[in-house]
This record gives sequence, structure tokens and C-alpha cells, in this order.
Amino acid sequence: MYAFEFERPDTVEAAVAALKTEDAQALGGGQTLIPSLKQRLASPSRLVSLTAIPDLVGVCVADDGAVCIGGATPHVRVAADAAGSYPALAALAANIGDPAVRNRGTIGGSLANNDPSACYPAAALASGATIVTNARRIAADAYFQGLFTTALDEGEIITEVRFPVPEAAHYQKFEQPASRFALTGVFVAKYGDGVRVAVTGASEDGVFRWTEAEDALSADFSAEALAELSVPADGMINDLHGSGAYRAHLVKVLTGRAVAAC
Repeated sequence: MYAFEFERPDTVEAAVAALKTEDAQALGGGQTLIPSLKQRLASPSRLVSLTAIPDLVGVCVADDGAVCIGGATPHVRVAADAAGSYPALAALAANIGDPAVRNRGTIGGSLANNDPSACYPAAALASGATIVTNARRIAADAYFQGLFTTALDEGEIITEVRFPVPEAAHYQKFEQPASRFALTGVFVAKYGDGVRVAVTGASEDGVFRWTEAEDALSADFSAEALAELSVPADGMINDLHGSGAYRAHLVKVLTGRAVAAC
């Protein structure tokens, strides 16, 4: 590690002001940033913790029926408090990492980092979620912009994530056994106006929607509707854990399982 300043503001306004200082970086649960600091892959001069801001923690249901989750809400709270309102999202949160990760990691930190194998991006994209910041609202379709890349501006903080609740939904994850990240993960959400399918862990471009499956499932919501579809291996991650062709195959298999489990 190295020397840096540390601030723990208790309001969003104070956090935004602290992040305006030179070389400051927001700190959520620290599940990615702290290891990066230890390996000297990142070296901000000031860390601004978001974990002491009460307005950023909690799960509620809005008047329009959307499940609203504060940006600094840890995974364990999402798993417990969203179980009655959005069971598929709660189940996803309950299976992230291990107990230490679930108690420290936050939904806002995960979405801000946008790791290509993280689970929450698939849930947000499949749900057509809205990412609310201190400055604006961003639709999930516009938010995710590639590996570790989002629409967030420098110093912008995720204050809330709003999930429209689908008629049916399920998340299927094929885990990398050591990290419990998604080697491939598929979130399927069925709404009155159609089906959304989002895939994480597979593509070199990060989370994406499988639109061919969405069209097929919107016409016939059954695993059999996917029979004639295939996912190209081009552009899929190819590493020691699995080839691009293997991940492409998993996308179809996991989508079918998710539909069957809805």
C-alpha cells in the first residue's frame, strides 16, 4: 500500500464535493479497488468512502412498483430485503462471492466498476433498470459501454438503482469455482411488452443483450423457442477457464435453463 487521504462523508453533497479534489476516487465496498491498491494498479491520493451515507443504503418499493436500491446497499441486504419484491434479483445477490464479499460489496460499486464477469450488470440490463446518480438518470441500455466502462462522468455517484419488476425472471450462473464470478451468466426477465435477456461473463465487450433470444421468447416463452438459435463464438472471451466457443454454448444452455426456471 501507500499513503493516501481518507474521507468518510455522511451526505451525498459532501461526497460529491470531496470527489472534486484532484486525484480523488470513490470507495464503495472496496472489493475491486482495495486489491487494486495493494497491487499498485491504482494510486489515488484520496479515497472517499460512500458507506457512511444513510441515504445510499436500503431497499424499498416505489409507488410505480419499481424496486429501488440505494447505491451503497451491500449484497447481503439486497438478498434479504428484495426477496419479497424481486425474488430473482435477491437470489442473484445471495450467490455473489462469499459471505465476506456479500457483506462488504455494494450494488453501486459493482455497477460503477462494470466488471465483465459481474452479476449485477446482467440484472440491471435485463430488467431495463435506471441508474440514478447525483446528477441524472441513466437507462441501463445507455449505461453499459464496454469492459469496465460506463456512462458515469468523473466524480458522479450512483445513488440508487431502480428495477422495474417483471412478470417472471430468473438468473442462471455458471461459476468460475475459485472466484465465484460468472464464467457465463444469463438473466431473463419477462415483461408484458416482451422479454429481455442479458448475458455477463462471456463477451469481450462486457454485458450484452441477446436480442435474437428476446425476439424468440417474446413470441413463445419456452426453452424450446431457442432450439434453432446459436450464439457466435466471435468476440467471446477465450481464456484458461473456457474457450469462446464454450462460452457461446453456455449462453444458449443457461438461457434455456433460466426460462425453464421462471
